[in-house]
Amino acid sequence: MLNKIQSNEILDRLPAHLQQYIKPQNYEEYSSINQAVWRYVMRKNVSYLSKVAHSSYLEGLKKTGISIEHIPNMYGMNRILQEIGWAAVAVDGFIPPAAFMEFQAYNVLVIASDIRQLENIEYTPAPDIIHEGAGHAPIIANPEYAEYLRRFGEIGCKAISSSRDYEMYEAIRHLSILKEAEGIPEEDIAAAQQKVDYLQNNMGKASEMAKIRNLHWWTVEYGLIGSLENPKIYGAGLLSSIGESTWCMTDKVKKLPYTIAAADQEFDITKPQPQLYVTPDFAHLSQVLEEFANTMALRTGGLQGVQKLIDSKNLGTIELSTGIQISGDFSEVISGEGKPVYISTSGKTALSYKEKELVGHGSENHPEGFGSPIGKLKGINLAIEDMSPRDLKAYDIYEGKNVKLEFEGGIVVNGEIITGTRNLQGKIILISFRNCTVSYGDRILFKPEWGKYDMAVGKEVVSAFAGPADVYSFDLITHKTSSTTIKSAKSPEKEELENLYESVRNIREGKNAMFSLSAAFDIVKKDHPKDWLLSVEIYELAVYQDRKLAKKALDHLTDLKKRRPKISHLIEDGIELVDSALVS
Repeated sequence: MLNKIQSNEILDRLPAHLQQYIKPQNYEEYSSINQAVWRYVMRKNVSYLSKVAHSSYLEGLKKTGISIEHIPNMYGMNRILQEIGWAAVAVDGFIPPAAFMEFQAYNVLVIASDIRQLENIEYTPAPDIIHEGAGHAPIIANPEYAEYLRRFGEIGCKAISSSRDYEMYEAIRHLSILKEAEGIPEEDIAAAQQKVDYLQNNMGKASEMAKIRNLHWWTVEYGLIGSLENPKIYGAGLLSSIGESTWCMTDKVKKLPYTIAAADQEFDITKPQPQLYVTPDFAHLSQVLEEFANTMALRTGGLQGVQKLIDSKNLGTIELSTGIQISGDFSEVISGEGKPVYISTSGKTALSYKEKELVGHGSENHPEGFGSPIGKLKGINLAIEDMSPRDLKAYDIYEGKNVKLEFEGGIVVNGEIITGTRNLQGKIILISFRNCTVSYGDRILFKPEWGKYDMAVGKEVVSAFAGPADVYSFDLITHKTSSTTIKSAKSPEKEELENLYESVRNIREGKNAMFSLSAAFDIVKKDHPKDWLLSVEIYELAVYQDRKLAKKALDHLTDLKKRRPKISHLIEDGIELVDSALVS
């Protein structure tokens, strides 16, 4: 995909399984109505957020070169983002949480390039360029926050999901698409909402991914910073929502100190949030993140970590105390005294060390699974990995010897040693056998006729995490969403309205226009009586050029407020933006 877009050295580092989500921005597809929506939200936000947002936001707008007047061209924006060590890519709506976080780990900002419809100008449940470009991008100009975001991605993409997490992602993605699209029957939206509600109430025990996604939501998306009495906004969801950025500052939204407890607080992406968390500073975010990471199988390993991978039914990795990493679909663990004594994978499996696949141990070498004992040998205090060459020889553990290795957990390995593989510290991490039988009591786990047996060496599982150790060990370019974002339908009426918006935009920018300002107003008032944003734009220009037209536009807007009470505050805000600019 990168050959179709303007790349840079940061994007060039992305592995293929992340590149599969990237799409061209197609800037020419933004209509003049889209541009007007961007301009209104940005003007309103900058005016309001200058009072309530963290100082990094307005500074970041300048640093990242995001214009109030135009939807940003993402790959032009990349030239500026690169100066702060980041890049941006366009995607189609929501992508899986693990992929989203892995992009962050590579210092890449994921931007849903669609933009909300005028009807959803205050808030959209679907990610869009206002949310991503105007919300996330400016705040990452703060170095401390940017490092938190990168580190969050690095840890978050290793979080283990449950088997239902992906189903929930697909359901939320589908619902957000329907809610943002035009002309979708209410019963379709209700059915999609019902599915989300059902899944939310039947997820079972929250997975690591679910919990760290909660932390992401309450910080990166909906975070407040400062004191409980006087918080400032830094979360992108609030920075990009002219409705919620105002709502969140009222007493109707409960303010809580940000702690690890936020990991257990679920959220509903389709509704305003009833409570928000306040961090005293950006450093505290990293402190809580590390506190949570200490609870993850990534750092605790053990039997529980292996079991999490089995329950996830997804590709994952365990790392043993020698550093050898086993990546695959974990299918079974035999345990004893609360510890794993034998692990098994099914299907393609790869062995790695320090995230690099071991030569001769890729998924093509282990296409039907892998199994290995874990732990110390029975009656010997010294673990195999801690044995010196002299110790190994004393216990007949060297090439060409027939050995019977009895492990404390009851696993027995009986065969002829072919060779061993050592890590950089000289520790044995892998032993290969021929004519080998592996047993556990009366159960045969490996037979000689199955070929060479490779035994991973390690006295304990020190880490378990989602995904492969080496991203190049598996074909990960398999993502197919069940739904795609729905483009607005073009009708003669919509095309005429877009032409009117374009004319007004051209007049503002000193270009040739299809209609005069007065003619555009007459047409919008007669043929598009529900539209309000164009009349605001006409009023803005008319106060400087044609006082009589300005009066007509203001009267029309006043009438519209009465006829459309649900959006009267948006109209009033638009008028106020114009009037305050006059005063200043």
